[in-house]
Parts: sequence; structure tokens; C-alpha cells
Amino acid sequence: MHRHSKSARLNSPSGQANRGARLLALVACVAGLAGCASSHQKSTAYSSEIDPYETEWVATADDPIGMLVVQKFKRERQRSHSGVGSDNAMVSEALNYLGIRYRFGGNSPDTGFDCSGLVAYTAERSLGLKLPRNAAEIAQQGVSITKDELKAGDLVFFNTMGRRFSHVGIYLGDDRFVHSPSSGGVVRVENMTMAYWSKRYNGARRIDTSLVATARAAN
Repeated sequence: MHRHSKSARLNSPSGQANRGARLLALVACVAGLAGCASSHQKSTAYSSEIDPYETEWVATADDPIGMLVVQKFKRERQRSHSGVGSDNAMVSEALNYLGIRYRFGGNSPDTGFDCSGLVAYTAERSLGLKLPRNAAEIAQQGVSITKDELKAGDLVFFNTMGRRFSHVGIYLGDDRFVHSPSSGGVVRVENMTMAYWSKRYNGARRIDTSLVATARAAN
């Protein structure tokens, strides 16, 4: 009698509804787990230029400080053309792309930029010079300079992946540089004296004027 009543409850409309609800909950849970796994895979797919051991700085889509800096520089450029680096072709060109989203392998405003993509695109547009598409290879193209020799338009390099010259940006002056930071971030200006950057700084290069002259002559 007891077994019969239990079976009847399970086969009743309310019992079937409860079973359906439990199945839906199970499916939703599995889907949620799959979604998290997919999201995690996607987030790491474009992280080759992010320091895997540091999370205090990694840019995210919600980056209010970075966006405020971008907007500040855009307003400064709109108010006056005599701002930082306005007399330097590399700097002026790079600042045109403030706010462009980071994209691993990206090499244009349409696709987005990674760090070396921004530098290579800027150099070609402003100087007619084709640079390699790798930060370490770009470091081999210029003349090594010390930090106190830095001028607007020089290239600054950082160790963000446990190896030298794994990240590159364009120096603006006043300890600031413009770069495309990491997955989820945008092209923006930052201060080299920040702890994250100062402890990872590993050199600067000045683009050889003879390379620029050769490139312009070829064009």
C-alpha cells in the first residue's frame, strides 16, 4: 500500500512537475558550469602579454581609472595642440588611438591593438617605418638609451611575462607612456613610476634616424 501511494505521488501531475523542475535546475547548473569553463578559456586565450603572477593591475572591461585617463588626454588634446609630445610624430599618432580596445594579435584600430601592434602601426603611419610585430624584436631595432635620456617618441620596454622586452609602449615625457595594456583594457596613458611598471622596466630604445631616412627614401 505504501509503495503504491508513493508511485501514485510520483506519477501525479504535481510529482511530474517537481521532477521537471529538478531536471531543469540540473540542466541550468551544467550549462552554467560549461559557460564558466568557456568564459575562462576565452579570457586566457588573449593573455599572452599579461604577467601570470600579478593580478593587482590586470586591466578589465570595468576599468574606471584607465578610462578616466583616456578621457582626460582626449580632452587635453581637444583643448590644445601644444600638449605632451605634440611636436613628435610618433606620440601624436599614438594618442589618436586612445580608447581602442586591446586585442591579442591586433594591428589596426579596426581590429584593436596588442602592445607591439600599436607601436608598429604608429611607426608606419607616422614615420613610414615598418617595425617587427614582436616587442623583443622591436627592441633590436633601436639604439639603447638610459632612462634619464628618454625623450618623447622613444620606446620603453617592460618584463611582464618573466622575460625581457615582453611589453612595449611609447614614451610621452614626464614619466608617462602610451600603450595597449592587456586583454580587457584599452590604449591608454600610464605613469612609469607606478610600482607595477617601475619594477618591470627593463630598458628603452630610440628609433635609429638612419632607419627612418631609409624608409622615407624608399617611399
